[in-house]
Amino acid sequence: MKQRPVFTESKETEEFINSVKFDAAGLVPAVVQDVLNSEVLMVAWMNRESLRRTLESGRTWFYSRSRQALWLKGETSGNYQYVREMRLDCDGDTLLLKVEQLGAACHEGTRSCFSRVVGGSAEEGRAAGIIAELYSLILERWKTQPQGSYTAKLFQGGRGRIAQKVGEEAVETVVAAMQDSHGDLVEETADLIYHLLVLLVDCGVSTGEICEKLAERRR
Repeated sequence: MKQRPVFTESKETEEFINSVKFDAAGLVPAVVQDVLNSEVLMVAWMNRESLRRTLESGRTWFYSRSRQALWLKGETSGNYQYVREMRLDCDGDTLLLKVEQLGAACHEGTRSCFSRVVGGSAEEGRAAGIIAELYSLILERWKTQPQGSYTAKLFQGGRGRIAQKVGEEAVETVVAAMQDSHGDLVEETADLIYHLLVLLVDCGVSTGEICEKLAERRR
């Protein structure tokens, strides 16, 4: 995963920072969103210097109110955030960062800090989070190609091999369903979804695009 500055010119960086309305403490809230599927990952605070470092480095820097110090997201955990887009709201007092998230965003080890669901289906929210986390992990394997990784081996075998695996798992899922085997159906469905996600990554298709298409069909 590559890091790159949000702005290539220092003049653009300063102009953007000057357009932000910091509060009396010199801070502005920053909402961090997954660029792949629009999931909200976390909310943190930035001051002028952490915003500048974020814009110049392409990785998220925040300001800790409790420690009164700057901190680089992922410096200790390795779960870096690579900024792909930054937006400022209409009032100029809230930032939106769209990032590629490496690993978990929350210090508790979950993909998102917003993993507790009220007034909706917690199970559906958890399932969506797992899908997003798995897609992100597969994307990381595609980029890093670590030795000994089954996922990396699939990518190295080429798209034809990946597509073949999707077909095989689809057949096995159908067989499990026709045999009315609940346990086998759960296991084969999980295998099918995993291999399908591998194929989507290899084809450059995000889960967000799939969700948008499903939303269209729901209308």
